[in-house]
Formats: sequence, structure tokens, C-alpha cells
Amino acid sequence: MSENLEILKKQEEILQFEHFNHEDAYALGTFMVEYARKNSITIAVSIRMNNGCILFQHCPDGTNLLNQKWMGRKFNSVKLMERSSLLSAMTFEEAGDTLATHALKEEDYALCGGGFPIRIKGTGAVIGAVISSNLYHIADHEFIIDCLREFLNCPEAPAFPYTLPE
Repeated sequence: MSENLEILKKQEEILQFEHFNHEDAYALGTFMVEYARKNSITIAVSIRMNNGCILFQHCPDGTNLLNQKWMGRKFNSVKLMERSSLLSAMTFEEAGDTLATHALKEEDYALCGGGFPIRIKGTGAVIGAVISSNLYHIADHEFIIDCLREFLNCPEAPAFPYTLPE
């Protein structure tokens, strides 16, 4: 298994919640919005439960309906596969799979970074997803990781190595 897949799995092992409710979603969402502002990042953020309820969403100036559509597709991927959308993308790529291989439609699912599971420690249960959109897809993923690392006080969560495409 590639080193990158191991990093993504390690992120998911470490960045888990003790509990998660509507108040936690609001706290995390506002933290992410402030983190983006502080770092001059224009990014849409959404926190959704597996039942489809959107507990938090912010689309700042510079984002639009297209970002919302991408977040919907990323959410569907996390919900179905119970792992980050980037881990799914890389797992599919390594196996030579596509969405069509699994009878999934591109208009419903996204194999790219920007969706991360909300998992409760000790249960393994994925109850929802944190989603972002407006950057290069791996940067979308790492924005979520940077926020969760700080919000959950988990400095040991590894970063995913990447460079922006030219």
C-alpha cells in the first residue's frame, strides 16, 4: 500500500470526535470560517449528518452554487464509502477502479479531496462529513485536516504531501 494511503488512513484514525451534535457542528463550522478568514482562504464549508441534515454551511464571497454542488457530491462519497473522499479517490486509482466500476454516477459522487468523515471515537461509526470546496482538491482536503488538527488538538495528525499543479 502506498505511503500516501497510509497517511490518509492515519488522519482518519487520529481525527475523531469524543461526541458530535448540532452545537459541536456550529463550533467547528465557525472555527473553520475564522481559520479561513485568518489565513485569507476563500473556501466554502459544510457540515452534514448522514441523514442529509446540513448542520452548518458557509459560502463566502468568491464561492457559488458550483461549490455547493461539489460539496454535495463529496458528501455522497464520504457517506457511501465511510472514508475521506481523497482516500476513496486514491484507493480507486490504485485499484484501477472508476465510479462506473461500482455503478455510481459522476453527477452524484466525487472522487477527489474535500470530504472528511465525522467519526466517533471508540465506535468506528461515521455519522456525517466535513466538506470544503473552492481550492485544488487536495488543498480542500488539507484545509479540513488543518482545521481538525487544531480544533481537536491533535498535532500528531500527519499532513498529506502535495504540490499544486502548474
